[in-house]
Parts: sequence; C-alpha cells; structure tokens
Amino acid sequence: MKNTRRDFVKKTGLITSGLAMAPWLSNVSFSQSNVNDTIKVALIGCGGRGTGAIVQALSTKENIQLVAMADVFKDRLDGCYKSLMTSREKDKSLKATPVSQKVNVPEDHKFVGFDAYKKAMELADVVILSTPPGFRPYHFEEAVKQGKQIFMEKPVATDPAGVQRVLAAAKIAKEKKLNVVVGLQRHYQNSYRELMKRVQDGQIGDIVSASCWWNNDGVWVKPRTAGQTEMEYQLRNWYYFNWICGDHITEQHIHNIDVINWAKNGYPVSARGTGGREVRKGKNYGEIFDHHIVEFEYADGTILNSQCRHIPGTWTKVDELLIGTKGKVEFDSAKLSDSKGNLKYGFDKAKLENNPYQTEHDELWAEVAAGNYKFADAENGAYSTMTSILGRMATYSGQVIEWDKAINSGLSIAPKSFTWDADMPLKPDENGLYPVAVPGKTKYF
Repeated sequence: MKNTRRDFVKKTGLITSGLAMAPWLSNVSFSQSNVNDTIKVALIGCGGRGTGAIVQALSTKENIQLVAMADVFKDRLDGCYKSLMTSREKDKSLKATPVSQKVNVPEDHKFVGFDAYKKAMELADVVILSTPPGFRPYHFEEAVKQGKQIFMEKPVATDPAGVQRVLAAAKIAKEKKLNVVVGLQRHYQNSYRELMKRVQDGQIGDIVSASCWWNNDGVWVKPRTAGQTEMEYQLRNWYYFNWICGDHITEQHIHNIDVINWAKNGYPVSARGTGGREVRKGKNYGEIFDHHIVEFEYADGTILNSQCRHIPGTWTKVDELLIGTKGKVEFDSAKLSDSKGNLKYGFDKAKLENNPYQTEHDELWAEVAAGNYKFADAENGAYSTMTSILGRMATYSGQVIEWDKAINSGLSIAPKSFTWDADMPLKPDENGLYPVAVPGKTKYF
C-alpha cells in the first residue's frame, strides 16, 4: 500500500509523542498528485526575506501549497500576500506552476501578533521561519515541539541564551527526524561546494590563516512616526537593535564567518577586536556599530581576520580567503592557486554557477516530498551564529572573549515580554539617543 502525506503527518505525530521511530521514512512519498499529498507550508515572517523564501519554496517542482501566514504587522503580511498573488515567474527555465496558483491562504489563515506563529504552524507540515533573528529561538522551539519540517533563515539567534535554546531544540529535532535547513546558502552554492571539496581534499595543504569581509554601504532607516510604542519603533527598525538583529556582524557577516568555520571544520576558541561608529551616528541608528574588525583564534592557533563595515563611499568587498601551506582559495573569484600564485583550478561561474537561494529549497523540498530525513543544519547554524556574537562581544568590549565562557554565560538581551507596551531593555534618552557600547568600558565578565 502506498503511503501518503497524511501517513507522513500521522507518523511524524507519533515520533513527536515518542511512540514511533523513523524506519518508515524511506518509504513515504509526498509526490502523489492526490490533494491529500500536498505539502502544506506556513510562512512565519512576511518581510522581504520571507517573501523571497516562500517564492523560492513555491518555485520548486514539488506539490506545495502555502496555507498560512503570520507576522506581527498586518501591513507586512498584506504586502507579502499581494506580492505573491501578482508575481510572475522571472526564470522561465523553472517551468513551474505560477506562485499565485500555489497560494491558498484565506483570511482566517492570516495571523497577526506576537503569538501568530503558533497558530500558523498548526495548519502546516513545513514552516519557513523568516522573521528578524531575535525571534528565531522561540519560533524554532515551537516548530520542533509541533513536529514540523523547518527552513529557517540565518542568523538563528542574537545572544548566547538564544543560541543555547536553538541547540537544545536542534537535539530534539534530530530525535524526531525533522529536516532543518538554515539559510546559510553558500553551503548550497556550486562554486563553494566544489572549492570546499578541494580544500578538504588537501589541495591547499593545512590552513594557516584566513580572512573574510562584508564591507558595503549599509541598509535602510525608517523614521519614528507619531504614536509608535518603543517596541513598534524597534521592530520597524529592527536592524539597529541587538536584541532583534544582533548587529551587522551577526545579521550579514555570519555568511563569511561561516565559510571559514566550514573550511576549518570547527569554531573559534576566542575573539579579540575593535569597532565603533564613525559615520552612522545619531538617533536613527539605534545601538549598532558601523564597523567591526575581529581576530578569531581557532584551537590550532589559526587566525581568521574578519572585517565588516557599513560606511557609504568606501571600498566594498564581500569575500572569503583561505591561505594554506600549499596554496590559497579566493571564493568570490572561485580560484585555487598554488603557493607561488599559479592558478591550479578555476570554477567556471558563467557556466556552472547556480542560484543557491533556490537550490537550498529545491533540495529540502525534494527530500520532504520523498519522506526522507537528510538535513540537520541547526547546530552549525547555531555555532556560526555564536561565532559572530563572540566577535560582537569582543568589539563592543575591546576585551579577549573566550568561546566557552561566552556561550555558557546565559547572557540574554531580549525583552522580558513580547507585547506592544513592553518595558524595552534599551531606551532612548531625552535627546532620542540610545546607549552605545564603548570599547574599554563595556564589560561582559
């Protein structure tokens, strides 16, 4: 007898309750044409990245349907829904059903508020977690509790306490055989995969140093409007507050840092660095820095020189570099050279490169449709997130921050409650300015 999506959901529920194990997974198929075999997905977080992620999910060849949406802001949810219903496939090679035909979200499946995510998840088989990262630990916990397959964007937390929550939930997700993909998309990019394979095969020898960069102009600002509570203002300007964003070293630069962790097959033991606010000053920019320069040290003594910057008018660079005893790898140009600079391998990006944002969804949804358990990205996502937080703690304090002490510190920077009138941990002074870390004065331990 052929297994259906309903069988899959029932058996996932049994796993959740501890009454069944996973041998059935290899025999389950989501790919039937029957409506009962449609994979139902809920989108949690309907901003720009959430909209992009659900379009990519619905652009796969699998039988997927968006059935629920959740956001704290109704206007963002409505904007995302309108975009989906009026979208047109840009890549004709996908030969996929138009996105709008895979959307079935009636008004009573559109949930708004801080607890909206729980209601949306209950209606789905798979959830996409794409809110700002401060909410990720709570949403991931709930998705695992409900026994859902999961795609979640990076970073997965903004403080050590959040990282620990994700790690604890990741352990349960493994026990329940729940697929978890984290949006560190370089792991799904052809050039990175090929170059990393060669690095791990020893073609540049032992890695002796590394560098990575995310230097560009910066992002948007949304001015305060009349009647906003402090919670609403910070959520509308989430990029500038650490409890919800983590600073750009965590929100963006995690991609580059993660590549070095991938190459090293490990995580740093300490970090030291400096940073500050040179041009991004004033009440519109919350508390975050506009530049970070960090030296991460690994257990074998290897140093990663990391820098990220948001300063308009300066040189830009988003890249990673590995130096080994036999040569080097430059990831953006996709080149591997020997120790004398001679090109030994070049990946043909014009012919062979893929869209990694699409590939991570293609691969996840194919495995979910087949009823397979393959992806367990949450732990690496948590540890690379912690690496970026370690860097932020080092630049904010100007001190050497040790991994073990930081990750086990229990440090939480989140509000005590999630309500519109919550007593926020960071507030502006009478001039509208927020407290900002000062290296040499800010202390963690």
